[in-house]
Amino acid sequence: MMELMGVGVDLLLLFTGFGLLIGILFGFFGMGGSFLVTPALLVMGYEPNVAVGSGLAFVFGTSVIATLKHRDLGQVDYKLGILMIAGTTAGIEVGKLGLEYLQHIGLAGTIVSVAYVLLLGGIGVFVTREALKGGDGGGIDHDAEGEIDADDIPDIAKKIQSYRFPPMMKLRGGVRVSLWLILLVAFATGLLSGFLGVGGGFIRMPALFYLIGVPVPVAVGTDLFEIVFSGGLGSFLYAQSGAVDLSIVVPLLAGSALGARLGAAATSLVEEDDIKVYFGVMLLLGAIAVAVREIGGVLEMPILDTVSLVIILGAALLVSGAVTYSAIQELRRDESESAPAASFSD
Repeated sequence: MMELMGVGVDLLLLFTGFGLLIGILFGFFGMGGSFLVTPALLVMGYEPNVAVGSGLAFVFGTSVIATLKHRDLGQVDYKLGILMIAGTTAGIEVGKLGLEYLQHIGLAGTIVSVAYVLLLGGIGVFVTREALKGGDGGGIDHDAEGEIDADDIPDIAKKIQSYRFPPMMKLRGGVRVSLWLILLVAFATGLLSGFLGVGGGFIRMPALFYLIGVPVPVAVGTDLFEIVFSGGLGSFLYAQSGAVDLSIVVPLLAGSALGARLGAAATSLVEEDDIKVYFGVMLLLGAIAVAVREIGGVLEMPILDTVSLVIILGAALLVSGAVTYSAIQELRRDESESAPAASFSD
């Protein structure tokens, strides 16, 4: 069968390849799905509801695949994930109210666009700067019981963990933090997600590390666990109105099924500081792409939409390639270190 539901072979190959790239990013960062897919579909000419609905369906499928791989690696904190879901859900509702008010007074488009670019770029600069000055590049160290070395916990997270408001929760890596502070962080990230109208993975993942103090791989895995629920609900609602196009979703998922597992596996190989650098670069390029698109809308220059799409696709290709290369290098280094030991034992 040369076509799937009216989509030609060229588009099938394009969507499958794009799904592979995004799957690597999704499994590695715990974000990048709708952030990349929805703008690409819009520029390709799909209706907004189809672009959003199909993007959410893809996010749901990919997050399930990636979460299962992170679960196998012991990088999902279910207790923290459920608490974050509760807090972010409340925050999203409040954020939506703020957005609706801005729509009522006619300022939503401008404020949301500017806030999105500033937040995306700001987090990108912060994460990249912190990673580059992060010291020995060895990632987070754990003791014999699997607990994080206190010197590797971000200063902000140390401050938050120092507030002892019962009940206290013990999370993966030996992190201990107040239940109320977890819910507060979750509410704040949900508030931003609801206000900006985005999934919020690029907000939650750094918040889990820098504010709560869990290791980066666990932050990624737990964020993906949350996205299973939010993506599932969103895609179900859009599917009810016929806005999920399976001819888009199926080839995307075919590519991401491999990519998500590769990306998730790479988190256990690549240094944590490198993960943060790649994450920061991804956000910075995303901020540039969104800014170019918004400028194109203001100046009525459709060509800038295409430039924005090229930046998005280029960012996906660049960062996923860097992730794959780093993981391969780590595997080769591990093999070269184990080879002399094996020869000696013989």
